[in-house]
Amino acid sequence: MSNSWFETREKCPACASGRFRTIYESQYNEPPVKDYLVDFYSPQGMVEFKYLNGATYVLCECNVCGSIFQRDIPNDTLMERLYEHWIDPEKTFIQNEKQDGLGYYSYYAQEIMQIISYFRKEPSSLCFFDFGMGWGKWALMAKAFGCGSYGAELSLKRIEYAKANGIKVIKWEEISQYRFDFINTEQVFEHIPEPLQTLRHLKTALKTNGILKVSVPTANNIQRRLKIMDWKAQKGSKKSLNPVAPLEHINFFRRASLVKMASEAEMEEVFIPAIVQYRHITDWSGPKRIAKNILLPIYRNLLKKQNYIFLRNIQQSKD
Repeated sequence: MSNSWFETREKCPACASGRFRTIYESQYNEPPVKDYLVDFYSPQGMVEFKYLNGATYVLCECNVCGSIFQRDIPNDTLMERLYEHWIDPEKTFIQNEKQDGLGYYSYYAQEIMQIISYFRKEPSSLCFFDFGMGWGKWALMAKAFGCGSYGAELSLKRIEYAKANGIKVIKWEEISQYRFDFINTEQVFEHIPEPLQTLRHLKTALKTNGILKVSVPTANNIQRRLKIMDWKAQKGSKKSLNPVAPLEHINFFRRASLVKMASEAEMEEVFIPAIVQYRHITDWSGPKRIAKNILLPIYRNLLKKQNYIFLRNIQQSKD
């Protein structure tokens, strides 16, 4: 590929296997990918197609763990252009403020109460870290419950906002100097170039008995979506290709991919008991919400359908 703004990955980013195959490819500057980028980024900002000349969207599938990933990914410079210029931070902040209603904050409160209850300690004795915190709203909710609250983020505007609201922000190279009871990664691992190495780095900051959450897009019907390849499908629909969105969602994990990645990082899955989840559900408004509340712990703990898992260091289970 003749484009200096991209880097090529030679191994699966989830399990480091070199055994993978190409399942789709298309030029960025040609339809249908070009049309997708225009439609997707126009409401948020703009696309600078000069950075995409000669670049190809290459989607690969790992033969070992089943993860799907983009072989050629933006380098640091293009990543910065993407998240700070193509996506206007101020515009997205205003959009999110209008969209984030009571249900949005209720979900954060519910999750944090479940986590605090899992540890069976006073909130003030717990230290939480939100890696890839965005505007820091999850970290702010943890702080509101009395937990020590830290965050990390690349965007300078988001860092400034978090700091102004009392969140302690730390840098990548400082992470291993800290010890946290809980590390939150919400919709982060699908965006990062080296998820396995990132997981290994983050686990160094866990306390004994500390846990780390990985939550990434779920698409249990991904094979059907890839066969149809409907680039015009609306985000959130059953045909949507947003889980493998060009440039941004550079990694797509099946649940087995996450478990394999955890194993490679010497971590294992741990479950928050269903009774703890049920005890701290906050929103029972309407039949659909009630049904979802009843089924979600079963869906996560027993059926294991969602890409929403908690991990701990394997060594601590042996001690």
